[in-house]
Amino acid sequence: MSTRGRRKGVDETGDTGCLGMTVTPTSEALATPAGAPSSPPPKVDVAELVRLRAHRPEAIAEAAARRTRRPLLGDSGRLMIVAADHPARGALGVGDRKFAMANRADLLERLCLALSRPGVDGVLATADILDDLLLLGALDGKVVMGSMNRGGLQGASFELDDRFTGHRAEDIERLGFDAGKLLLRIDYDDPGSLTTLESTARAIDDMAARRLPLFVEPFLSRRTDEGRLRNDLSAEAVTKSIAIASGLGGTSAYTWLKLPVTENPDDMAEVMETSTLPAVLLGGEVGDDQDGAYEKWRGALQLPTVRGLVVGRSLLYPADGDVAAAVDTAVGLL
Repeated sequence: MSTRGRRKGVDETGDTGCLGMTVTPTSEALATPAGAPSSPPPKVDVAELVRLRAHRPEAIAEAAARRTRRPLLGDSGRLMIVAADHPARGALGVGDRKFAMANRADLLERLCLALSRPGVDGVLATADILDDLLLLGALDGKVVMGSMNRGGLQGASFELDDRFTGHRAEDIERLGFDAGKLLLRIDYDDPGSLTTLESTARAIDDMAARRLPLFVEPFLSRRTDEGRLRNDLSAEAVTKSIAIASGLGGTSAYTWLKLPVTENPDDMAEVMETSTLPAVLLGGEVGDDQDGAYEKWRGALQLPTVRGLVVGRSLLYPADGDVAAAVDTAVGLL
């Protein structure tokens, strides 16, 4: 088992012994009280993952075909999704750790641990990460969301011309995944945003034709004097982004929104009146005030259109290193 980059909070002992096989959660496991894992996370054996990829690449499709599926929403009507699609944009940093997400074995261990916690519904990631999780047997009974547009590389001059270089609608359907996600950043001064807007509308159409939910993450963005892209989290900007995203495509029947909490959390109630589309809250950047982030989520989760959380780095790489505790706290907010 890889030990490079392991940090506090990543389970080193749990082992399903089922690399390349799925594990079906029992009813007892699903009823496990909060604070205890629903099942031990699998070990991450990099050598075995590479062996399967090299000698039996078809094992990935086989694992996807036998994966036990579930409805998008369970009895609670809430969603708790862990996100890990950042690396495909070259966005490997977490806080002041520039390459925190660069160690794939460490990232997979953190994801497996998060997915083993009670109340965690599923994962959002790119194909490479989801393929690894399929081989590890970590996606049985989970919601699987494929990340669709990853072409707007972090820091690139073409960052807002965000091509769909990840999952296509046909890939999500073929693999039996449950939903897709895309990022829609709009800068009124950058023509690349128009390309992304049009591509987003067509992706919404393609997913709706397959009756697959698509989570759209809209922002109004602008470049700083140094050329770095910043998302505007003011109430006015988030309101406009919701209005624009909600109207894309030939139908909104399968469109969800993935939204930030506004700079002033008290503005969220009015902002969320902009659309009747179901929404989830995103996690955002990792900061020192994680308790403050939890409080922002707690308030917004009471709004009628908000159905859950999709959070990545702040749960997988918490400041204190305790992944399980961070995930359990977020689940408790629901």
